Amino acid sequence: MNNTKWDELRLEMYRITPTPAWSTLSVEGYQSPPDREWYYHFRHGGYASILHVDILVEDAIQREKVRSALQKVHVPGEETPEGFRVFGYLRDDQATYYL
Repeated sequence: MNNTKWDELRLEMYRITPTPAWSTLSVEGYQSPPDREWYYHFRHGGYASILHVDILVEDAIQREKVRSALQKVHVPGEETPEGFRVFGYLRDDQATYYL
């Protein structure tokens, strides 16, 4: 994904109340601890190293709000039992859908 798409995602998640938690996996293999602050923390350090971000939801209502926001932004990802995973990079053999 490019910086514009990451910013669109960040701002949509920031608008959801209560904000969902997120955790990123970097291309170097670092898994960040869950965080709920989307406005400053999520963009700190840039987006180039984000392999994927997991968006963690608490309940069905929040899941629906996140799903709607992700469809609005139209990002590559998948729904997971914990919420959603949005991909920054795909492996050559990896296929995905757009949410």
